[in-house]
Amino acid sequence: MFFSVYSLGCKLNSLEGEAITDSFGRESFCLLPWNASGTALLYIVNTCTVTSMADQKARRVIRKILREKPEACVIITGCYAQLDQAALAALAEDIPGSIRRLFVVPGDRKDSLLDLPRFLKELSSFNEASEASLPDTISSFFEQADHHGDGSFRYKPETFSFHSRSYIKIQDGCDRSCTYCRVSIARGKSRSLGKEKVLEEINALEAHGYSEAVLTGVNISQYRDGETGLAGFLGYLLEGSNNIRFRLSSIEPEALNIELIKAIRNERIRPHFHLSVQSGSAEVLEKMGRPYTPACVKKAINDLRTIRDDPFLACDIIAGFPGESERDFEETCELCESTGFAWIHAFPFSPRPGTAAYTFPGKVNEREVSHRVERLVSLAGKGRQDYIKRWAGKEVEAVIETPAEAALKKLPYGYVPATSENYLKLLVFHGSEPAPTPGRFVRCRIQAGTGDLQVPPAFDAFADISCLTSPSRKPGTPYMPCKGRSC
Repeated sequence: MFFSVYSLGCKLNSLEGEAITDSFGRESFCLLPWNASGTALLYIVNTCTVTSMADQKARRVIRKILREKPEACVIITGCYAQLDQAALAALAEDIPGSIRRLFVVPGDRKDSLLDLPRFLKELSSFNEASEASLPDTISSFFEQADHHGDGSFRYKPETFSFHSRSYIKIQDGCDRSCTYCRVSIARGKSRSLGKEKVLEEINALEAHGYSEAVLTGVNISQYRDGETGLAGFLGYLLEGSNNIRFRLSSIEPEALNIELIKAIRNERIRPHFHLSVQSGSAEVLEKMGRPYTPACVKKAINDLRTIRDDPFLACDIIAGFPGESERDFEETCELCESTGFAWIHAFPFSPRPGTAAYTFPGKVNEREVSHRVERLVSLAGKGRQDYIKRWAGKEVEAVIETPAEAALKKLPYGYVPATSENYLKLLVFHGSEPAPTPGRFVRCRIQAGTGDLQVPPAFDAFADISCLTSPSRKPGTPYMPCKGRSC
């Protein structure tokens, strides 16, 4: 049976989508790419609810499948499903024949999907039945599925279908109650996976040939295992593993204390840091319930640049928070310009039901909000281009990615996609040598330009490998430039 999985939102959702995909793959089900022309019998939509736009996109995707794939079953899960199960179930009401083939699984029961593939495979009556019995079979599964309590950390994919770099979920939930955030309501209080179990996963992934692990969660700054916080946890992983590199998904500015700064000084921690900033105005940050000031953000950035050579620094910014004045927004722009972020994830404030800010007065005009987002996007583009220029001619370590099927024909001959240690999207030239294996290291030099070739929109720059070692090297060891040639 063909199945398809679509995850919206954060890296954590991507990891959980990978785990669901892996659970079907282990039972020999066939993955159909989401936008493929064929039809799967089962579509799983892993939703996000961080903004109203995320909700709208989920509803649009679900309606499209129900209309265009009348023979398929659709399972909806994730944060949106956790908070508004009835609204999602109602999507099937105006599409004939859809009610019995639409299933909404709340986020706190999402891990039950990991058991569905084995149930389908072992149920002999389904194996002998027609496709028409699939809705009844899935309904039967959810009626009798075991509830594992908090199944937050059951998501442990052995192989990754959508990423060449591995992801590990180390934390879930959040103890903070930011006035705009609905995710903490959906995910609950912070909890962490024990450091010994994480290290066991890390070593298993490295043995499978993965050279990088992205440590993800709702708020990994709140990681805690007994007396061990994030800084001690990173030190434990570095000491207990061999050569694998670590990338942090996102960190809070105030979490960058002396101990954490010391931990991320290690060269095996990727020099790419995404800070959850949200605003450059002290007044707005206070209204948001954020426990830091713009001065704290600037100190965190200065500390990161002191210990690492020009790391890739990114941030989240919300434009148009209730009561945000023109002066508040100018303070945000000044912060972004003075700190020189390599990327800014800018998005408009979205009032989320159940949050304190949902009823805050001082709504900003929508046209003004759009203008502010556009200005932040412009700053983001300039920051990224400035960063790319600073790195032209420098050597970096990168992980080879698997190109999307649609992109294969568009890639220049002799090039493969890669993500650099400092999070630049590269097209790496390997020439007539065999292409490096996806998921492995390369050492390469970023090129400012390559003749008449234009960098495709999805990439930041070209890069070049001057010489490759044998592809049969031990897993985890990088391709190295030839010492006898100019690199």
